[in-house]
Amino acid sequence: MRKMTETDLAAAFAGESQAHMRYKIFAEKAREEGLPNIARLFEAISYAEQVHATNHLRALSGVNTTADNLGVAIGGENFEVDEMYPAYMAVAKLQDEKGAVLSMHYALEAEKIHASMYETARQSAVAKNDIALGTVQICSVCGYTVEGDAPDKCPICAATKDKFRSF
Repeated sequence: MRKMTETDLAAAFAGESQAHMRYKIFAEKAREEGLPNIARLFEAISYAEQVHATNHLRALSGVNTTADNLGVAIGGENFEVDEMYPAYMAVAKLQDEKGAVLSMHYALEAEKIHASMYETARQSAVAKNDIALGTVQICSVCGYTVEGDAPDKCPICAATKDKFRSF
């Protein structure tokens, strides 16, 4: 693929991905406000944006074997842990943006766990094996991730057990 087209597709993928997530979040807010049809509209169009993002990533040859995809995921998580969030947090601290610092701290701590979980999965996928995986619990406040039972209090943000979502 020619570089300009690749750059444009990558930008379109990023934009569609952000729209997908933004509209999902907007749907949650509409539902909280008692507007179920507006929530449904946001959800429907969020799905359309996901379709667009998926098509763009496929056109970029960005979906490969599971082992390769896990390698990409590990690289992304490690970049966030080692470079992105520390740099972003330094700027936010310098500018005394407490909400941004807290949000980034939550993400940074959760990303460390994600990288480790992905590495375990990648080792299995390379061997052409699936992983044994129990229930995965995600803290809805900070993104802390744990396999098995949710803790009584989240070790990152101290949210209570009822704030965890099971997968």
